[in-house]
Amino acid sequence: MFRARRIWVTAAAVLAVAGGSPGLAQAAPPPHARPSTTAQDKDGGLPPGWQITGEGAGRQLVWRSTAPVPMTDARVEFYAKDRMLGVPRPGKDGRTFRLDLRRAGAPSGLTDLHVRAGGRELDAAGRTETPGGRRSAAVAPPARLPANSVDPGTPGSYRTTTGEYDLAPVRLPGFPEPVEMKAVVVAPQGATGHRPLALFLHGRHSTCYSGQDVTGDWPCPQGTKPIPSYRGYLRDQQLLASQGYMTVSISANGINAQDDRAEDGGAQARSSLVRQHLAHWADWAAHPASAPAVVRNAPPADLSRVLLVGHSRGGEGVNRAAMDSLYPPPAAQDGYHGRVRWHIRGTVLIGPTIFGQNPVADVPSATILPGCDGDVSDLQGEVYVDGTRAVSRGAALHSAVYVVGADHNFFNTEWTPGQAQAPADDDFYNDPDQRDPVCSPGTATRLTADQQHKAGSTYIAAAARLFVAGDDRVRPLLDGSGRRAPSADPARVLTHAVGAHRTGAFLPDGKVTVTGGRLCSAVDPDNGVACLASGTKGASPHFAQWETDREVGRRAVALRWSAPGSAVQMRPGTPVSLDGAKDLSLRVIVPPNSTGTKLDVSVTDTHGKRAALGGVAVDGLPGTERTTSYWAREVRVPLSAATRAGLDLAHVKSLELTPRSHSGKAWLMDAWGWRPGTPAVRAAALPRVDLGRTTVKEGDSGVRTYRVPVQVSGQGNGEVRVYVVDPDTGKAKEHLVTVHRGGHDIDVSVQVKGNTRYSYDVDDTVLVKAVHGAVVGSYRGGVTVLNDDPMPKVTVTPVADRVTEGQPLKWKVVLSQAADVDLGEIFVVVPVTGPELSTRDVDPAWLADATGESPDPERPLSSIKYLYLTTNVPKGALSAEVSLPTITDRVAEPAESVRFQATDDNGDPQPGGAVLNGTVLDAS
Repeated sequence: MFRARRIWVTAAAVLAVAGGSPGLAQAAPPPHARPSTTAQDKDGGLPPGWQITGEGAGRQLVWRSTAPVPMTDARVEFYAKDRMLGVPRPGKDGRTFRLDLRRAGAPSGLTDLHVRAGGRELDAAGRTETPGGRRSAAVAPPARLPANSVDPGTPGSYRTTTGEYDLAPVRLPGFPEPVEMKAVVVAPQGATGHRPLALFLHGRHSTCYSGQDVTGDWPCPQGTKPIPSYRGYLRDQQLLASQGYMTVSISANGINAQDDRAEDGGAQARSSLVRQHLAHWADWAAHPASAPAVVRNAPPADLSRVLLVGHSRGGEGVNRAAMDSLYPPPAAQDGYHGRVRWHIRGTVLIGPTIFGQNPVADVPSATILPGCDGDVSDLQGEVYVDGTRAVSRGAALHSAVYVVGADHNFFNTEWTPGQAQAPADDDFYNDPDQRDPVCSPGTATRLTADQQHKAGSTYIAAAARLFVAGDDRVRPLLDGSGRRAPSADPARVLTHAVGAHRTGAFLPDGKVTVTGGRLCSAVDPDNGVACLASGTKGASPHFAQWETDREVGRRAVALRWSAPGSAVQMRPGTPVSLDGAKDLSLRVIVPPNSTGTKLDVSVTDTHGKRAALGGVAVDGLPGTERTTSYWAREVRVPLSAATRAGLDLAHVKSLELTPRSHSGKAWLMDAWGWRPGTPAVRAAALPRVDLGRTTVKEGDSGVRTYRVPVQVSGQGNGEVRVYVVDPDTGKAKEHLVTVHRGGHDIDVSVQVKGNTRYSYDVDDTVLVKAVHGAVVGSYRGGVTVLNDDPMPKVTVTPVADRVTEGQPLKWKVVLSQAADVDLGEIFVVVPVTGPELSTRDVDPAWLADATGESPDPERPLSSIKYLYLTTNVPKGALSAEVSLPTITDRVAEPAESVRFQATDDNGDPQPGGAVLNGTVLDAS
């Protein structure tokens, strides 16, 4: 079988991956796991473990793990150096991941092929790589904060009752199998009147199990049972129900098993499922007799007061449900087409994904960031806070809740070992030989499962009490005011926020001048431009990467000093109004484990009058190379000094930070005028942008022009940033576009030139992100051009298939017609009859490069796993040679043979495939 080579990698590769497959995560590498080697093939082939398979439209880049890897929420992504090639689909074996070559983008010349999940490269056990070298010192937890005046984690006065409902499954666009409508309800007993409703949605996890085996199938095969992920939040539900809330947690196994088919990772499907359930609750509130028994026997739900709680991909799903409830999606993409009869007052997002980086600015949110997240380890959910700035009115509070020592899974008891019905695991891999000082079990900072779940329940209840019940007394727990809920003890929980009564922003993202410091970019391959250089130990959730290797409009102010007193000034393009604010609130990042970074803060008005507001001290979070701990702490200084000095606070032209520590580093994310209180939130009427994808055939001649499908709905005008990705280089060009309802403002055309030479399918991809006064639903689209020409026929002939030792064996691969792309074939060594060429008969350097193996002890070549010969016919060429180097060993021996056979899609010998036979004669 001959294979198209859209990607031809010639450098070492990290051959490991996690996420996306149905296999169970292992607490340690299983005994049969073989770490993959990182070899470079001198002939330009793919490293061991990688291959190109298939023909025509079925060509794929395939990586096969040496052991099962877990089905997780983080998206598995193939990379070549810093460029994302695409999102592969997992195989049922839990080891194999396949990426359509048309999605990989670039031709030859790529280096450093590797796999990431949640922003991290992973080791051969499918886990975040454990850094080698000297063990880090123990890390102390942050100081305990003062207690808040009220504690939302205290159970209420109501007893609770629990039951389930199971309705007819629903069909969702793009999903071949129907999705279940199953849920568990926990309700307050004896509560009167209509009660607010909290709906929970779990994340992506294995779907079925039998004993210790799990799968990602749906429906579950005979002999297996569904994993009840939806029952993992019963403690949270019971706490809310005791406080008077109706609660429901819905099952989404049918989406988890099929969302690898969705370009958005299943966000729209999950939104559709949430709204299907809400529609039933609206029906039951209006017609109680039609409700299931558990609902009928409970207080009626008040659909004007709804809280959505989502874990991981469930977090992205409820965010999309909040968006779709305000700004309806295109009907063809949506699985719910009824009226919106509910009002979502807020969302709680637990370790969420946000692949589209498209938060809903006018719906309040609290995002829980687990400090030891081993799944969505880049903590990309921070974008639910940062990504709302300047998008809309800014009245909605968006809080980030950083839980030191929490992992990803333990917020769900059905994902927690010792509590789950099905097999479960700690997602933060604990290497016994390289224990992590922050996140390994038993450290001073790592939480137990029960401690973590209790903290999660408390802060879910805090969000419910603030967003739904309107109790401003709990706001200091969420808005960076530095208070704690005793119910969450001993967890150390830190918060910062944007929105609410924050006005007059100093934002690095807009027009701004910085002196004494550096305006840096959140995502940029140039270390001189990026906020955090690529070699930095640890990561920042504020700088989580999107789908491009460079982003415009995501920035911070970087400070670096070697002596106190060197001021950094930030001057916005237009003066800032701090009129009416009580304090100036700043979000400042300092390196993990650092203490006592001191900064003096001053402001100057447009009349040149300057006032020193006071000083702040910032400590870093506990962190290691494996954690995402470069996270901003919120600090505040009173504006009273500026008032006394007579500053015109309605016209402030600059902010100045002066380090008082001897040396250090810091990053300013933003600064705001702040005053207490939680304003009422009214969603703005905004335009909504959704991209689509159209698929066309290349044709045999002529040039045709196609346009990327774009739909702009809603009301008003807004600004979005459009990225057009070059399918050959993977580089994106961006431009700012003003959009309005029904307009054709985003106009991206693709020219397709027909011919009769074989080439690849090509994805021309466009991405879009909201900047101001707009929302984005389907953020990814484009034009897919299908090749419609047959692959050239191939013949393999010997060039030198019988040689004296010391000479190379050679064969030629010949095409019947030149192609417009590189074409390649992979041959795997197989046993022969009679004397066989051994490891001591070939060049030892070649053997090490090709397989990572040593020639000693001497053994037949066919006993070496992952020994391949690979050939590459460049585009436009008709043939290429493949060779095997031999050496003279000065040992008298008979003629020895070797045999290589073309491989199938799994890298195994293909029955009836082309064969390379060779014989080596003794030189003595």
